[in-house]
Amino acid sequence: MKKFLPLIMLLMTGSIAAPARADLTHRMSSSTQLSVNGAYTDSNRIGSTYTVSGSNIKVDTSNSGHFGTMTAATATAAAAQDLGTYDINTAGSAFSFSESWTQGDAVNTIGAGVVADMPAFGNTLTMHGGVAGTLAGTITSAGVTTLTAGGAGTTATGQFVTEIVID
Repeated sequence: MKKFLPLIMLLMTGSIAAPARADLTHRMSSSTQLSVNGAYTDSNRIGSTYTVSGSNIKVDTSNSGHFGTMTAATATAAAAQDLGTYDINTAGSAFSFSESWTQGDAVNTIGAGVVADMPAFGNTLTMHGGVAGTLAGTITSAGVTTLTAGGAGTTATGQFVTEIVID
């Protein structure tokens, strides 16, 4: 029986083992992306502001005085400042006075998409369009990717991807 034991073990191992099998998938892809920035303007109209503060200050009443004010704005014009006239309230005493004015934006006429005609308000960001120039991208049948730089405001991206999947 001792002679047959290794033979029986060998036969059992051979009958249990399955043949090796694997699915193999291999993918390759190349791509280029070229872009040229367009021109744009982003403008925000700012309003007029007026502030005044102080101590030991009064309105000068000798000349129809008044505190500073703003005239009413219209749909196309910003509010304007009407200066006030001030005087010391108690002569010989300490005083402080502060006045601040920011002139708001009037409404500008907007052109037909030309950057020079875009509005220029108090808060404006303008970007000129890109220049394609020599911007180019190619992929050969061998998968070689070539990118050529363009002018200002351009981008070129090349990509080669390989993927191996074993199931």
